[in-house]
Amino acid sequence: MKRFTLSVACLASLLAAAALHGQAGDGRGRLLRIAPDSIGAMRDSDNLVDRMLRAGELRVRLERNDTLVAGHRIEQLEQYYRGSRVWGGDVTRQLDGTGTVSLFGTVYQGIDVEVTPALSRESASESLGLLGTLLSPASEPALVILPAEGGTFQLAWVAQVTTRSDVVRVFLDAKSGQVFRRYSMLQRQAANAAVGHGTGVLGDDKKVSATPLAGTFIASDPLRPPVINTLDLRSDLDRALAILTNDIPFVTVDIASNTSNNWTDSAVVDAHVYAAYTYDYYFKRFGRRGLDNADRRILNMVHLVSRSDIFTAPADILGTFYLNAFYCGDCSGGVMVYGEGLPGGIRLTNGQRFDYFSGALDIVAHELTHGVTNYSSRLEYVNESGALNEAFSDIMGTSVEFFMQPAGTGQMKADYLMGEDIAVGVVAGARDGVRSMENPALFGQPDHYSKRVLLPPDDAHDNGGVHINSGIGNHAFFLAIEGGANRTSGIRVQGVGAANRDQIEKVFYRAFAQLMPSTADYSMARAITLRAAQDLYGLGSAPYNAVRDAWTAVGVN
Repeated sequence: MKRFTLSVACLASLLAAAALHGQAGDGRGRLLRIAPDSIGAMRDSDNLVDRMLRAGELRVRLERNDTLVAGHRIEQLEQYYRGSRVWGGDVTRQLDGTGTVSLFGTVYQGIDVEVTPALSRESASESLGLLGTLLSPASEPALVILPAEGGTFQLAWVAQVTTRSDVVRVFLDAKSGQVFRRYSMLQRQAANAAVGHGTGVLGDDKKVSATPLAGTFIASDPLRPPVINTLDLRSDLDRALAILTNDIPFVTVDIASNTSNNWTDSAVVDAHVYAAYTYDYYFKRFGRRGLDNADRRILNMVHLVSRSDIFTAPADILGTFYLNAFYCGDCSGGVMVYGEGLPGGIRLTNGQRFDYFSGALDIVAHELTHGVTNYSSRLEYVNESGALNEAFSDIMGTSVEFFMQPAGTGQMKADYLMGEDIAVGVVAGARDGVRSMENPALFGQPDHYSKRVLLPPDDAHDNGGVHINSGIGNHAFFLAIEGGANRTSGIRVQGVGAANRDQIEKVFYRAFAQLMPSTADYSMARAITLRAAQDLYGLGSAPYNAVRDAWTAVGVN
């Protein structure tokens, strides 16, 4: 596709050009990147958005009051062409009592495509059913306009299907019915209440909020506004998959239970307690009420497989249900799945052993943050927007850890390693954890934009390297707090300091959960986090300067 990134200097004139109101001059569609940073550009962009709203080319997807800046309101808008959603066309607008404060997004101009499909919805469902189980009802095939190569557009049916080890977003050509794009959607990595105790994965004692039922206790937390349920599938993978694919609902017997309120199943204890910790963090730090900001139920799943079966497990099952954790937003209204880890004494060839994945607070918070993203920016899980999706989950996962645990090194200490509580090096030279925000290169991630990897955007190549390129955003967050020099650029950053980490957490939360459009790239993320810092602390403030300099240090301009 011919892409136009508009500078401030030319934005106003281009907005007035005929190409932005109809066909492009060369007969191709054009992507318009909206990120104005002057009063005039803001006015022109705002007028364009208003015109598109009046014409029905933009529709309000979500509107809510700002939880961080009093008197402000956030609108999230989606682009439509002749009644069909334009995939990747969306805008986030921030307003106060006098008008628009900020605008970020992408819209497509010059769309010219037939919107009547040759393939019916029923036929699309049948074709998708050959690939896996169609998730329903939210993921029934939807007709969309998909930007394609060379500035063209393609009419497509899009839906999500689940296989035995994955959840895949699939695009079918609405004329031929052929699959022409697919990628994985597993974003890996009161009254009648009773507070008991439980032993966590690392042997620590925790309070457990449970519900008494018929002489037993079940892992259902009624103390917080959303119900938090933790399911124990007792190694019944077929039943787990049936629940994940919405074939059957879970029932009370699926909820983890104990005869007393002293819990000994460590995987259950940590999944249940750490999900509650994550809810508490989002509410206390940002005023956010759960994943969807409306106290939607949180559902955890543990023990989908048995550790004793690991030596006969197929590779896809091993990688999904033993050595992974993931959030599936369309599974039973949103489900967290935690891997079983490895039996005692077994390690990987890299020298690491893995315990139950629910035993790492940063992993639990990371995965639940994918749920926050699903209900806010919906960052597309491919290429740079996918890397930002992963980075935001790491950023919030680490932030929850610092909020709930003392800073330090080692297990159950807050640090800038991800997953170090359950991924432990057990031979000489093997490292703890799976990613480092302080030094991404320790785990093969780039710490600078010039080193980002360019991979095909499909599930065979990590959706374009989303778990690799997230290191760039992770390191920017680290530098904005702790300061220091980037190892590639040599640029030194004056961070706000650990005592003020909440300032940077609020900046990144506001940017990612309130202001960011779904197809943001790193350059737009820089602009949006700076806007968030300006909203919260003022232009030229210490947080603003730290965020600006951190992005510059990691090569994002």
